[in-house]
Amino acid sequence: MPDTELERNKAVVRRMVDEVLNEGRLDAIDELYAPALAAGARRWIAPFRASFPDMHMDVVDLIAEGDKVVGRFTCSGTHLGEWLRDAPTGRRFEKVDEVYIFRLRAGRIIHAWGIEDTLGRLEQLGLR
Repeated sequence: MPDTELERNKAVVRRMVDEVLNEGRLDAIDELYAPALAAGARRWIAPFRASFPDMHMDVVDLIAEGDKVVGRFTCSGTHLGEWLRDAPTGRRFEKVDEVYIFRLRAGRIIHAWGIEDTLGRLEQLGLR
């Protein structure tokens, strides 16, 4: 795969982080995700942003190979809406680590796998 394709794939992931997650532009999901994945992405992103409306994700690393982009991120936000059936605490979590693998085809995300430090997030929010 040419380097330009790898850079384009990384740009799609960076745009998803900036526009969808950080700015809350859910309309951009349809441009960045394949149709088969767009509804699923919306189902987890919309409620998370409602629970943490000031959420911000920083890109720490993006590595591309073949049709995949691996991203290491840190996420922060204030718990202002119900999340995982827990009432809002008003507390803030900072720099929770997340790693995602995105598979892309024709400039769109077709699969996403991730692991997040959910326990660390819960502990910072006083929920565990």
